[in-house]
Amino acid sequence: MQAFEVQEQDFTASAKSYNHNDWQGGYKSLKQEFDYWIDDIQGQIPTELNGTLFRNGPGLLDINGQPVHHPFDGDGMISRITFSNGRAHFCNRFVRTAEYLQEQKAGKILYRGVFGTQKPGGWLANAFDFKLKNIANTNVIYWGGKLLALWEAAEPYRLDPHTLETLGKEYFNGVLSEGEAFGAHPRFDPSSRFDNGEPCLVNFSIKPGLSTTITIFELDTTGKVVRKHAHSVPGFAFIHDFAITPNYCIFFQNPVAFNPIPFVLGMRGAGECIKFQPDRPTQIIIIPRRFPLKSPLGRGGQRRAEILETHSGFVFHHVNAFEQSKEIIVDSICYESLPEVEPGSDFRQVDFEALKPGQLWRFHLNLHTKIVQRKLLESRCCEFPSVHPQKVGRPYRYLYIGAAHAPRGNAPLQAFLKIDLESGERQFWSAAPRGFAGEPVFVPRPNSESEDDGWVLALVYDAACDRSDVVILDARNFHQGPIARLHLKHHIPYGLHGNFTSEVFLA
Repeated sequence: MQAFEVQEQDFTASAKSYNHNDWQGGYKSLKQEFDYWIDDIQGQIPTELNGTLFRNGPGLLDINGQPVHHPFDGDGMISRITFSNGRAHFCNRFVRTAEYLQEQKAGKILYRGVFGTQKPGGWLANAFDFKLKNIANTNVIYWGGKLLALWEAAEPYRLDPHTLETLGKEYFNGVLSEGEAFGAHPRFDPSSRFDNGEPCLVNFSIKPGLSTTITIFELDTTGKVVRKHAHSVPGFAFIHDFAITPNYCIFFQNPVAFNPIPFVLGMRGAGECIKFQPDRPTQIIIIPRRFPLKSPLGRGGQRRAEILETHSGFVFHHVNAFEQSKEIIVDSICYESLPEVEPGSDFRQVDFEALKPGQLWRFHLNLHTKIVQRKLLESRCCEFPSVHPQKVGRPYRYLYIGAAHAPRGNAPLQAFLKIDLESGERQFWSAAPRGFAGEPVFVPRPNSESEDDGWVLALVYDAACDRSDVVILDARNFHQGPIARLHLKHHIPYGLHGNFTSEVFLA
């Protein structure tokens, strides 16, 4: 089975751009909750930049000194950076899930984590305990007047966008049931053809087993679920992200197998029981967003999921997708294999040089011939892509992504890369050697006309000062460096995802 292979010399950088101890500094718990105006600023905040950047990620990496086995098991912490008239305000709060409150009161770990965190007491204390903690730590969105903290294995938690107070679980007026999953990677269709051109939110959930059920949700601008449909696909699916076009949802079903026995017996976390299968292909699942769909790609009345196959590999995140002629184009960050979580390992001791990087690939999906063609777009190690919100599901020119400092090899993200898909031009800014980058978010300038007229916002951990900066880049010109660096009074542990809204939220 062919895989996402890159020539071997691509994986050896001549010199490290980082110090491993510096990188580890971003993986400490932040147990304090802050609320202050940011006054330590290098450069100037654009006065046109008004709105709120919400970020989510594991803020607690230990419970009273007992470490979690993997950062993905850490309790969710929301950071809010509000921009208003050339000033910025910071606030952070932990999501007060029921399990978070119980563990804080007990002062110890009470729940198993998906990625290997176990209750004290060895396998006997964990055997046959299937209660997993809703950590609400993966993404945060503002939609339909509600701020929602998302974790893909359970229902969302609703928060007050002004104070970040936890208000309780969100069930969308009974559409979700207790414990039903609602994914952490929604896509925002800027102009839904099924809603008279109004925006809508598209999301999914996964119920894995011998076969997997994929449920798709679509929410209108009021937050009401207006479409929900489920599809069964063969095999066990481990899917974190997906892509949309005006007519389709596209999922990459990574070739993995799940052996539940060590999890049931209390010996491993569920995530540690997932094993990559390099001899199996990656399956691409294409599901129409509405039924029956008169497809612009020439397949009228399509009612079921189409499954295509491509090279063996692993995908966490997609950049974007769009329909073109008789094809669907999908741009994705691909790995040669899944970096597996091993029992007894320490995520802070990861050997970056021993792993192969994620790289940007383009897939051409032909629904007529069922042939998948692919092309490498960017060989530099990269992750966490962002595009103009009006280009989601549409042909687009620019993308922004976290990247390694060196052009070859695997390493922590320390830089941001802008890629012009038409001209091939790259723009690059690096925080190396002592800065470590998070997910960039593109924010269009009000009333802008060009696709790259706006700003890229991101958090960067500065190991030299043991604090995090809010970095603002001019999306048209990365070469000039940040137009502003907002120095926080503390660090923020490495996070996952977040979103920007033009609404200005302050307590």
